[in-house]
Amino acid sequence: MSKKKGLSAEEKRTRMMEIFFETKDVFQLKDMEKIAPREKGITAMSVKEVLQSLVDDGMVDSERIGTSNYFWAFPSKALHARKRKLETLSTQFSEGNQKKENLQQSIKKAKIGRQDTEERASFLKELVSLQQQKEQLKAELEKYKECDPEVVEEIRQANKVAKDAANRWTGIFSDHSLLSFFDWSI
Repeated sequence: MSKKKGLSAEEKRTRMMEIFFETKDVFQLKDMEKIAPREKGITAMSVKEVLQSLVDDGMVDSERIGTSNYFWAFPSKALHARKRKLETLSTQFSEGNQKKENLQQSIKKAKIGRQDTEERASFLKELVSLQQQKEQLKAELEKYKECDPEVVEEIRQANKVAKDAANRWTGIFSDHSLLSFFDWSI
């Protein structure tokens, strides 16, 4: 006994579109719920979901007339949609090719002054050595930063502010007049 495998969502969508294209007719939901299982093997429970996904993707048109919803899709509309898609993709492709061509020309122009010559190679070596020297000097400067007169003066100012603040807070309780005010004995 082998289990019967159900259809994938894409297969259901394709088969439902076949119903529309083969009949070239307008249907209500209840009609589709009868026709789809019988002719294309789509379960009746999933007809509404598949139909709604086709409407959402613009592959099937829908209109509410009175109390009824009508659904239709004609092959000519699908053909026009494919043609429009093909035109937009062709346009994007040609724009992409043009952009690629422009970039390749820019690369060629940029390479004109950059031929590998001995002079250029020596300049590159000198540039690398100067960059290394700059990094070494930065590291040495960072090492001696603590002895910088400006940094030392900033530290002195910060210490003075901290000392004044500590004296303000501790000075309140060292004053004997305040202690007698609180009637504390020493």
